[in-house]
Amino acid sequence: MCNSRRVAKLLAGVFLLGCGAAIAQEQYPSKVIRLITAASGGNADVLGRFIQSGLTASLGQQVIVDNRGSIAPAVVAKAPPDGYTILVSGSSLWLLPLLKPGVPWDVRDFAPITLATSSPSVLVVHPSVPVKSVRQLIALARSRPGELNYAAGTLGATPHLAGELFKHMAGVNIVRVGYKGTGPGVIALMSGEVHLMFPGAPAAMPYVKQGRLRALAVCSAEPSPFAPGVPTVAASGVSGFESMSPQGIFAPAGTPTVIVNRLQQELARTLNGEDVKQKLFNAGSQVVTSAPEAFAAMMKTDIERIGKLVKVAGLQAE
Repeated sequence: MCNSRRVAKLLAGVFLLGCGAAIAQEQYPSKVIRLITAASGGNADVLGRFIQSGLTASLGQQVIVDNRGSIAPAVVAKAPPDGYTILVSGSSLWLLPLLKPGVPWDVRDFAPITLATSSPSVLVVHPSVPVKSVRQLIALARSRPGELNYAAGTLGATPHLAGELFKHMAGVNIVRVGYKGTGPGVIALMSGEVHLMFPGAPAAMPYVKQGRLRALAVCSAEPSPFAPGVPTVAASGVSGFESMSPQGIFAPAGTPTVIVNRLQQELARTLNGEDVKQKLFNAGSQVVTSAPEAFAAMMKTDIERIGKLVKVAGLQAE
């Protein structure tokens, strides 16, 4: 986003604050709120749909989920900073700029509201791939360099970075096939269009249970209750491998603090409600709400960590 637009948004936020925080709090919300997510079926979409009804009841205004694919962050970055357009996104929001300078948004275009959930990635393959363990997959990939491919979803998202990290740490040559989101990537994997993928547990495990995908390993440091009986990648031949999939919720930069705080409180209440919490757990996600400042600090640490990987592994958008 150009500097003039960012300044205009900040000024708009200042103007709203100037009208009086009390007035803003009393009047908000007074119309429909949109939860913007990427493609249908991805982790952010799953999260958005689980919190939609609870947030509608909590705020007293209708909340709708609006799938916008890979342009979701740009839509919210350009939206008025009034609390009516909110982004539900994974780590690609703050990590993609490391891989692809010039994307139509910057992390400074957003006001973090809360970290919402975290789930482990799961290494899954199409049932036709003749492997049943990570070691067998590595052996197959090394015997057929450049022939196996993996669905990456959005550039900079966890499935993409997990795939590149696996290539680097396992010493294999597998080819990235990009899709508009995790959901389309999983669909492509189930159809046999690609061989493997590293989606988050919410997007992968329902299809593993149906027998449409085969789980080789979970990407958390320790065995996960979200993938019972599935070993970790680290214990299966790639020591130190770990990939988690966080989901967070954001407003446009310049959104008045009183509105950000109201949203954080209502989102935390909704996410920690027993019904939503259990549904998310059943879908493979752990609720991990946070204050806006803590979420911003976590993002900063993640940017530094992945920035080092990008340099060491020579990662870049193609």
